[in-house]
Amino acid sequence: MDELRRFIRDLDRGATPWEFGTLAASLLVAYGICWLVGRRRRGDSVWFGRALVDGLLFPLLALGLTYTMMLAQGRFQPVPVLRIAVPILVALAGIRLLARVFTLVFPHSALARLVERLFSWVAWLAAALWILGLLPPVLAEMDKIEFAFGKSHVSLRTILEGALSSGLVMVLVLWISAALERKVLRDAVSDLSLRKVAGNAIRAVLLVIGFLFALSAVGVDLTALSVLGGALGVGLGFGLQKLAANYVSGFVILAERSLRIGDTVRVDNFEGVVTDIKTRYTLIRSLNGRESVVPNEKLITERIENLSLADPKVLLTTDVAVSYEADVEEVRRILLEAARGAARVIEDPGPGVNLVRFGADGLEFRLVFWIADPQNGSGNVISEVNIRVLEGLRAAGIDIPYPQRVVHMVQSGSASGPASS
Repeated sequence: MDELRRFIRDLDRGATPWEFGTLAASLLVAYGICWLVGRRRRGDSVWFGRALVDGLLFPLLALGLTYTMMLAQGRFQPVPVLRIAVPILVALAGIRLLARVFTLVFPHSALARLVERLFSWVAWLAAALWILGLLPPVLAEMDKIEFAFGKSHVSLRTILEGALSSGLVMVLVLWISAALERKVLRDAVSDLSLRKVAGNAIRAVLLVIGFLFALSAVGVDLTALSVLGGALGVGLGFGLQKLAANYVSGFVILAERSLRIGDTVRVDNFEGVVTDIKTRYTLIRSLNGRESVVPNEKLITERIENLSLADPKVLLTTDVAVSYEADVEEVRRILLEAARGAARVIEDPGPGVNLVRFGADGLEFRLVFWIADPQNGSGNVISEVNIRVLEGLRAAGIDIPYPQRVVHMVQSGSASGPASS
């Protein structure tokens, strides 16, 4: 509590208005620089956020200006207000860094929001301990609490500092990978699937490098990871082989471009549009809003119908039966006009009509036609054509026969009596 008593004593010396003015000037200058630099920005960013002050640049500039003024004024007078502002701005800068990077990399992740809130509580608690002068004794007590891992003894302070340094490295790695994906890959790679696989590969490599750097900074001997690598290989060979196969299949799909985001595919009679290709699974969304999560291994080892791979044109058919008394040429004309009158039926290749069977109830015709936008569904086109066929046949007076059966009555009887049936 010596720091708190010192703060109260310094407040009585009358220099507080100058400090508040210095702090306000530092904040205004920081905001002015952010406004000049980021006034033409578009969208959300780590440096400027959504409203300039909720990005990383504002607390960093304010921290630098405030700390500089604290050192300059501290030579001539006590600066208790500025000493309080410095840890607050440090905590705010850390929170803004984590929040903006997580928002950029994981925009819809509830776990990322939870980690952000937990870090905010820890950062504000550390700032409060710093202001009250309790942070050094708390760190000293944490240094006395040790945990034994075999022959090694690690203090609670070392674990906490290692977790914070590892977390900082991971956040910076995620930021760099997201910046490369948005700024470099977006201009260099036009194909969305290749951009996806390149972004995943860059993020994986940077995360591994950052993880190794973080372990080295904590003091972990990296040669011990060879044992972990061997155990991981055994685990992948037995228990995790399906998971590993899905991950490898995801990279193969993205590299070979056999499936691309936006393609219309049919998997196990489930037809839809590929909305996302992740490292373990692929998301397919049907026209009715349902989503299917398909493991990537299934897309590699089984037959998948890709309706958009080479030619988007899709052949559709509909069957109709008419009575034997109907004029065949007139029926063909009505069916062709019905197909050509549908909005989504294309002219090249054009529709066709075939007499496919002499059925038990009538002549059976098959109308074939093509569409060029299967992603918009096929059932609605078939329904429209069927309605036009029905209207055309009714207008021409051509019957669509019901199932018919002919029953022959056989008479039997004797010479002395009447016949009975």
